[in-house]
Amino acid sequence: MTSPAIHPCFLGPYGENDTLLEKLVVEFLRDHVYWRRNFHPEDPPAIPTGAAGEPAFRDFEARMRRELHALSASLKRSVPFHSPRYIGHMVSDLLLPGLAAQFLTLPYNPNNVSIDAAPVTIDLELKVGLQLARMFGFVDDPARPDCAFGHLTSGGTLANFQALRLALALKAFPVALRAAAPPGLALPVDDEAAFNLTPSATVALLEAWNGWLAQQTPAERRHWRRALAARRLETLGLADFLARHPTLRSPRVLAPVTAHYSWSKGMKLMGLGRAQLELVPERGMRLDPGALEDILERCRRDRQPVLLCVGVLGSTEFGTIDPVDELVAARERWAAQGLGFGVHVDAAWGGYLATLFREPDGSLRKLSDMREEFQDFPAPEVHAAVGALAKVDSITVDPHKLGYIPYGAGAFLCRDQRAMALLAEDADYVFSPGEDGDFFRRYRQLGRYIPEGSKPGAAPAAVYVTHRVLPLDHQNFGALPRESILATGAFRTAATRFAARLAGRLHCSVPFEPDSNLICLALNPAGNRDVATMNRFVRALHERLSYDPRQPLQAREFFGSMTTLRPEILGAEDTARVLASLDLDPATLDAGGEDDDRIVILRHTLMNPFLLDTGNGISYLEMYFEYLERTAAALVATP
Repeated sequence: MTSPAIHPCFLGPYGENDTLLEKLVVEFLRDHVYWRRNFHPEDPPAIPTGAAGEPAFRDFEARMRRELHALSASLKRSVPFHSPRYIGHMVSDLLLPGLAAQFLTLPYNPNNVSIDAAPVTIDLELKVGLQLARMFGFVDDPARPDCAFGHLTSGGTLANFQALRLALALKAFPVALRAAAPPGLALPVDDEAAFNLTPSATVALLEAWNGWLAQQTPAERRHWRRALAARRLETLGLADFLARHPTLRSPRVLAPVTAHYSWSKGMKLMGLGRAQLELVPERGMRLDPGALEDILERCRRDRQPVLLCVGVLGSTEFGTIDPVDELVAARERWAAQGLGFGVHVDAAWGGYLATLFREPDGSLRKLSDMREEFQDFPAPEVHAAVGALAKVDSITVDPHKLGYIPYGAGAFLCRDQRAMALLAEDADYVFSPGEDGDFFRRYRQLGRYIPEGSKPGAAPAAVYVTHRVLPLDHQNFGALPRESILATGAFRTAATRFAARLAGRLHCSVPFEPDSNLICLALNPAGNRDVATMNRFVRALHERLSYDPRQPLQAREFFGSMTTLRPEILGAEDTARVLASLDLDPATLDAGGEDDDRIVILRHTLMNPFLLDTGNGISYLEMYFEYLERTAAALVATP
């Protein structure tokens, strides 16, 4: 049964909390109007009090109402993400604190590029970064020089771009500093040693450079800053930078085969090229540490620099979690052998699961304590992976996914805020001097450090208020992912019963056991051994779970999604296992026919907190499997 603590959090599948949301919206709209009227109450109204009676006014109102009613009618055809009958993509109902905070902030229209354009919400964004840092185990005390730093983005894609941007700046800075050759500063012995420092070692070198500069006269400081800037990759561009340092090669990014396509986009955008993105083979849709070791050994042998090793915390297709602890250990091990790189975790999907692992005091929960709460979650490997997040160099997380915040609200975090100085950009018409000073004074000129220029302040307000109402620990916000983990266990049990009921008529398997709240089903009619035939069956089943603009929404009992398993991603071992579980002939996979080069499967995102019995005797998961059984049986019976 859903925890009562969840009941006030959402508008609700039936709009149960409409009165609460309406009161909040009206109250704070009136509050905003009072604020306007009291800015300079001596000023006369700019719009006459009788304007509403003018023909032009009434005509404008009529046109506006007509278009808004048309929009409202059109939006009724939207996919019902709020409903427990929706178990498709990574979207669900929105948390009321965030929704109300966004409504409240929108009329103020803050632009979080600098404090001049957003004197309130820019501080909220910086505090959100600290809230998320604490959730992951980073240092969150802004008085400490090694405090983490985070900011919001439009989504995980842009956050991953920021990770590449910072990693490349950290990679190239020591080489540029060697080229500038400030006297008396201890520098790496050669370009290769400089290009192979870890992010932490580069931050230490950056601190030494700043200390050296502080000892120079103002004129000397200007000279050496200009000398360094002229030699930085950000000034020269990648091609010219590498041409000036012929012993160096373009660095490579190592990411798991489950990595989001934004990594391919980012490599192209940064000028590194898609060819420099190497995908690491998997085991059970989790990065294979042994395969990573082989690649790193080859890179060391070939003098191929590595920019980042990327881990995924909750793959977008299977909900699996990579061994982050193994990536951190590899970074330290290979740095000692002269191959330095950063570790970034793409936790766009699974980041907020970390609340289940966090005590209110910020410490990591014990595995034994968590196992008293859940039957099988987390696996020891997952607990170790989440525990290692505190040691990675940067993280992507999406509040607009498992944070239940309106789009678009992604986030980027780096473990040590001192690295962000390498991304600073100046624009005299926006920013004023002030890089020195405390954490908030420095980063209130936020546009200096982020990819965007203008950016909305309403999203940070929504995230900040939500985190204040529901602190990011297992006793508060953790109540939300707790429901989704329990639903995933119930789904897995229901799938086993479903497979038993349809034995002899339908093969059903879970290709990969999930680490989070995404779970897939592979289905094949009994007696069929052909991959293309199975794919047609699953696609037809998915059509019954998809939005159809020709029919009213109510014609769909449930909404789901699908994905595919490709042999080149699966690897030979997992491909053979999945085919055997479905009684498919391996010879029919990629046999040259149409739609036979992959395995089509159903994909389910179980983030709605009302999937299980809410006390009224209804379990939407049981209803889903009953519907799936009816639909699959009808398709099997169709010639």
